[in-house]
Order: sequence, then C-alpha cells, then structure tokens
Amino acid sequence: MPAVRLKDVAPLDAASPTAKHVQLREILRNYVRDHGEPGAAIPSERQLTLHFGVARMTVRHAIDALVAEEVLERIVGLGTFVAHTKLDLQMKLTSYSEEMLRRGMVPDAHVLSFEQIAASPHVARELQVELGLPVVRFRRQLLADGEPMSVDENFIPAHRVPGILDHSPPTSLYNVLSEKYGLVMEWGEDTIEATAASPSIARLLNVEMGAPLLKIQRHAYVSRTMVDFSVSYYRADRYKLWVPLQRPGVRTPRGYSSKRLG
Repeated sequence: MPAVRLKDVAPLDAASPTAKHVQLREILRNYVRDHGEPGAAIPSERQLTLHFGVARMTVRHAIDALVAEEVLERIVGLGTFVAHTKLDLQMKLTSYSEEMLRRGMVPDAHVLSFEQIAASPHVARELQVELGLPVVRFRRQLLADGEPMSVDENFIPAHRVPGILDHSPPTSLYNVLSEKYGLVMEWGEDTIEATAASPSIARLLNVEMGAPLLKIQRHAYVSRTMVDFSVSYYRADRYKLWVPLQRPGVRTPRGYSSKRLG
C-alpha cells in the first residue's frame, strides 16, 4: 500500500492563531480523507517533526487525536496507518447481503460446510432439542469487497427444513427459510463477547492468531419456537457495536430495529 507522501501535504500557517497541533491534525485529516487509502502508512513522528518544523510532542498530539477518532490506527512495532472504516454492527432483522449492499459494498460468501449432523451436547442445549437430533449445519466465511469480515455457523433442526440439502447452499439463508419453508424470523436474542482468534478462525479472517474478535451467539425465533442457533466471529478491526438506548416508557423518535439476522 503506498505511503502518504510529505511533498503532497500542505504546510502549517505560521501566522494562524490556531495551535500548531490542531493545524497539523486537520492537515493530516484532510489529506487522509482526500488521498489516503486504508492501510497506507503515514510518515513517522520524526519525519513529520522535520517536515513541519515543530516539536515531537506537537506531532504526537495531532496523531493521538486522529487515532482516538479512528482516522488513523497504530500497529505496535510497525507504525501508524490510515484506518479502515469500521462498519457499525447494528444488529438488524436483515440479511448480511442486504446490509452490505446498503453500505455500497459487494457481499460474497465461501461455504465451508453445508451438511446434516447429530446435535452435540452444546448445540442441543442451545437449540433446546434432544441430544443427537439431526440438525443442518451451515458454516460460511462472509466477505465484503473481497475481504473477509466474519465467519458464521448456523444450526437448524433438520425436520424444520426437509430437502434443504438436496439443493445448492443458499446465498441468503433467511430468504430460503422464509420463502420455501415459511419460517420468518420474528425476534432473536444475542450474546456478545470479546474473544481471541483461534488458529483456524484467524486463517479464515486473515488476521493474526490471538487477534481481538467479536463473538456473537444468536437464538432466532419464529413465534415462541427457536429455529436457528448461530455463532459468528467478527473482525474487531472492521466492526464496532452500535446499540440504541431508550428509557423505559419513552417512545423512540425513530424506528430502531434491535436485531440483525443473517
């Protein structure tokens, strides 16, 4: 990825009453906005100090502010880079494909498994079914603009979806459940926690082993019946969690949806 070039960066205005670190912050912000590509390295603090003729602390204040705003990101031992835009994980009743298209990104998925298995103790407990009951396991690597974003694994009682394995894996699981089986997901419950990438998940998400991830376990219902249990691992460097808050009894001024089911 090409680095930000100092010769392209505007100089400070010595006559301006605006503090130098604020000027520098805005100069770097504007350059990154107009020319910086995600992942591009910015010059070192020493290079910026020499180029702008300011103290090292002035440069550090400007960069610290942009890191806090997620315009830039620091990687220990490597340097400071133009940050990738984090997608707000808004937990809606929409599919992954619909959500990515809404953001102007091209969704894609690699199917890792699409099979019938016997419910393990963990899956049986989460789906509230008998141990060993046949369930359909659908595991995918989800991408946006060709970049891995998450790994999703769904478990559905096989008797709810007869014949689903006789066809190719669905592009949108919830569309097939709705259109073919009449299973329209009405509500769900999520458990969200931080976790570290295992070797297999790290390989699928193209991150370092032990990198921070968001792990979301979901129980999805049709009426009062649980139809789907899923586990998803999201890259923490590409997602931030967005949760609307509301005081009980106060009507919301806009139509918030509380869950995203993929």
